[in-house]
Formats: sequence, structure tokens, C-alpha cells
Amino acid sequence: MASLNVGNLGEYLREQRRTAQLSLRQLADAAGVSNPYLSQIERGLRKPSAEVLQQVAKALRISAETLYVRAGILDEKERDELETRAVILADPSINERQKQVLLQIYESFRKENGFETSSYAEQDTAVDGARTADAGDAEPKQNPSS
Repeated sequence: MASLNVGNLGEYLREQRRTAQLSLRQLADAAGVSNPYLSQIERGLRKPSAEVLQQVAKALRISAETLYVRAGILDEKERDELETRAVILADPSINERQKQVLLQIYESFRKENGFETSSYAEQDTAVDGARTADAGDAEPKQNPSS
């Protein structure tokens, strides 16, 4: 079954490449992978790593999560959650503190509705929270023991 997913991935990549009007060589150059390797991925002969998929997605200007689902690295529900989080984090109209509050509200609604928070979301929230605090954008947290 893994080869079926890889084949599905390859067909999808070929379709996306053609839609972007890129030759195999152009996409390989843009993604930083070899032309023969990309050809093997498109023909379903190779299963690329998440890192290679991310590079290809960036070159095609598509969601890496979509490629992860097609490759069997990520399931559909996790992708939807990650894409929602990515949209919130990428929004330039709100500041970092507002993004974190919005993500916390989103997670609380998911829990209330019976959806488990993925480990990706928990890790991202912790990392993003630390990054925000380090950047000085967040209000200082008060330590209740002080």
C-alpha cells in the first residue's frame, strides 16, 4: 500500500508541476533536488523525505502538508489542523500575542468539541510561545510564586 501512496503522490506532483508550467528540470533546480530523483518520485519509484517534500512544495508554491498527506506522512485531520494554525500564524494583520491567544481559543474549541490536540499543535504552541516571549512582543508573565 505504501507504493500506492507514493504513486498517488507522484501523479499529484506531476499535475502540480504541469499546472505551474514547469519542466521537470526547472522544478528539480528550484527544489534543490536532482532531476533523476524528482523523475523517480513522479513515477512512484521513490518515497521522498519530509524535507524533500517541503522543498518541492515551496518550489511549487503549494502546501507542504498536502504533500505529506499524499505521501502518507501525515493524516488528513492533522493536515487540516496544521493548515488552520499556519493561516493564523501567517496573518500579518495581527500581532504575535493576538496570534497566540487566537490559537489558544481555537485549541479550546477543538477540545470542547471532542477533538484531540495533535502533538504538532502542542509543540508549535510551545515553540511559538517561547519565540514570542523571547522577541519581547508578549506581555511579561507574572510568576504566581513571587
